[in-house]
Amino acid sequence: MSRAARGLAAGLLAAWACAAAATPDAVRGEQVYARCQACHALATDRVGPRHCGLFGRLAGSVPGFAYSEAMKKSRIVWNDKTLDRFLSAPLAMVPGSSMTYDGVPDPRDRADLLAYLRQANDTPACAALARPTPR
Repeated sequence: MSRAARGLAAGLLAAWACAAAATPDAVRGEQVYARCQACHALATDRVGPRHCGLFGRLAGSVPGFAYSEAMKKSRIVWNDKTLDRFLSAPLAMVPGSSMTYDGVPDPRDRADLLAYLRQANDTPACAALARPTPR
């Protein structure tokens, strides 16, 4: 193999390794989510509100959940960008929030957590919440 071919192969391998490391991992994100489960669940409200239906939802808007005034007035719509920012430092983003968790400081952990939450929204438990309730 020529020197140029070896250099190209090494470069491609390095690029592949970087891309693989940068791809969010929902399985790993589920492990990160274990930290959240002291207060949150996917389909039910606990100390914190449920996470099913989180993406695209206005902060402080789950019916019947007792949010802080700060969260209700935040006007945040949850998406990858706002969740990443919030999870990095919750009280810095929403001062006065009742969420007392310091956040998820590692960017990879946050990306994996968001991948898990997106995937979890496709589960039967979350899908059942999205269906209209029969009258």
